[in-house]
Amino acid sequence: MDPKTPPPYARSFLPALEDREFLLREELRGLRFAMEYYKADLLLREWGVRSTVVVFGSARIPAPEAVEGLLAAAPDAAARAMVERHARLSVWYERARAFARLLSVRGGALTHRADGIRDNVVATGGGPGIMEAANRGAADVGAPSIGFNIGLPHEQEPNRWSTPSLTFSFHYFAMRKMHLAMRANALAVFPGGFGTLDEMFEILTLQQTGKAPPMPVVLFGRDYWTSIIRFEALVEQGMIAEADLGLFEIVDTPEEGWESIRRRGLVAHTPFQDVPGRATDPVDAE
Repeated sequence: MDPKTPPPYARSFLPALEDREFLLREELRGLRFAMEYYKADLLLREWGVRSTVVVFGSARIPAPEAVEGLLAAAPDAAARAMVERHARLSVWYERARAFARLLSVRGGALTHRADGIRDNVVATGGGPGIMEAANRGAADVGAPSIGFNIGLPHEQEPNRWSTPSLTFSFHYFAMRKMHLAMRANALAVFPGGFGTLDEMFEILTLQQTGKAPPMPVVLFGRDYWTSIIRFEALVEQGMIAEADLGLFEIVDTPEEGWESIRRRGLVAHTPFQDVPGRATDPVDAE
């Protein structure tokens, strides 16, 4: 061998952190799981995020201004009919945006604390639809918001309204669920499908079993939720206690949603509340 030519080292010589093949071995799943936990946790701590309000709902509900373009791009009558069906729910996009705007102003995400702590920061699954609306509402008032994205075959890509430094991507559903739940002061659920139901029942189960601190849960859309799930039937069949129906409330408007979570235990730390005699809520000026 030419002494000037370095020997052909095997992959074993690569430092472990540079060896992707090694890091992706099945035996290191636990380490990858821990890394997903720490990356998001440390960045959220750096931003001073102490608590969140999680907003979930369908990724398929479009912004009202996007409907015309979606109809024009639809390849056939069936696709146009689906766009029209989703468009009929676009009022919830606007209400999710308004709720997040109101929450960000009154809840503590716009911090002026000396220690930089932020409370009740909007957190979503990071994708389009209702999640985009909530991140957008926070951005409307200059508040940070979180996007907990996950790799999926369809419909999941980061929306452009979550704060870039707080926009995460997860491989493991379980770790994403943990981050959604572990800082949550409240959960706001808008009309949605399996994913929305999954997140809603995850939090309700944690509340019912006492595995998480009490938090208010509010469902937006009386007509939607009463037609999708007859919760009272679970009581009638003895599957849950009647008291379990008190774990959530159903509302229609952003203001109702805010009042529900405040009345039922949300702790807000906001400069607005600290100014005696202040007559104008910044949200009212929107």
